[in-house]
Amino acid sequence: MDKTPPKRNTRVLFYVQHLLGIGHLKRAATLCRALESECFDVTMVSGGKDVPGVNIGNAQFVQLPAMRSKDENFSEMLNDKDEPVDEALRAARREMLLDTVAATKPDLIITELFPFGRRHLRDEIIPMIEAALALSPKSKIVSSVRDILVEPSKKERGPEMVALVQRYYDLVLVHGDPNLVPFEKTFPLANQISDRLNYTGYIVDPPPESKDDIGSNDVIVSAGGGALSEPLFDAAIKARPDTVFANHPWRLLAGPSMPLEAVQRLKAKLREGITLEPARPDFTALLQNCALSISQGGYNTVMDVLAARVRAVIAPYAGGKETEQTLRAKLLSANNLLQVVWEEELNAERLVEAINTAANHSKPSAGGIATNGAQQSASILARMMLGDARIAI
Repeated sequence: MDKTPPKRNTRVLFYVQHLLGIGHLKRAATLCRALESECFDVTMVSGGKDVPGVNIGNAQFVQLPAMRSKDENFSEMLNDKDEPVDEALRAARREMLLDTVAATKPDLIITELFPFGRRHLRDEIIPMIEAALALSPKSKIVSSVRDILVEPSKKERGPEMVALVQRYYDLVLVHGDPNLVPFEKTFPLANQISDRLNYTGYIVDPPPESKDDIGSNDVIVSAGGGALSEPLFDAAIKARPDTVFANHPWRLLAGPSMPLEAVQRLKAKLREGITLEPARPDFTALLQNCALSISQGGYNTVMDVLAARVRAVIAPYAGGKETEQTLRAKLLSANNLLQVVWEEELNAERLVEAINTAANHSKPSAGGIATNGAQQSASILARMMLGDARIAI
């Protein structure tokens, strides 16, 4: 098969909106870097708050007026001043998106999660798509979606998602492995869009090039963006003295969304041998070298842990409308890839038990799970832009 990449002037507009954590943004950033390797010109448009240190390579970056969720129930959207989002802000975002389409003239638009989520933003996403198609009817529209969807609040949402895919989308990239989680497990109507579905494998940041032993033998406690991680960190601090890792350094990584008040409370509880520091860009290097990883169960963190083949304990977040982390944890623990502490039982005693159990197991393999999702996604899109219809894997 001809794998010649598309010409450099193939323009991509990548739309992403993170509302609570930062996983959607980080996954999109990894994809942007992979797309560069296939010679795409990428413009990322982000509608969430700015997250310092996210590496999008050489992609152009457009920041929309930011919005975030007030809480884990996604009951209300707030602006960057923590005020309710009003129609003026929504109108400003729509106008900025349309201006970006006019300026970039994209050959390819990628919408992260939509139309399988972010329904409340359809009044800005659909006009963006239609504007691109008006400029060039040959433009391609692609959805980038993780393996597990949050269960929709209403049954009619499923047929609505199918209708949007059938009307606008050329391709749906599912960033997962059907051998672990087939898309239909959380999207029962997947068979109605099977002609557009392509599994890419999981998106994982590439392993560090440096052979530095930073974090060697540490216990790493992390939670992605960290907005709702205080209970896990608190339990970890209390658990350490009773674990087999009591004499190891413990490094707690506070994500950029962890509230300042939570950071201050945790700092007051630190003991000798435990440090609390901001999340680091060399997280994957820390995982490669650590004795144990303790984390929540978000897509990015869990896949980084699996790729590092490290002993791990996860405490999946299950508050609000969240179902994704719990299902992923069940599937992975059933394959003996990690230990799980369920949210309703999260305390120091239960965490000690899970940590000591993990210590008695050998380091896991990746279990045959495909973790080359970023490069595979870029390759699929390059072939699509070359007109190769045989892109299913």
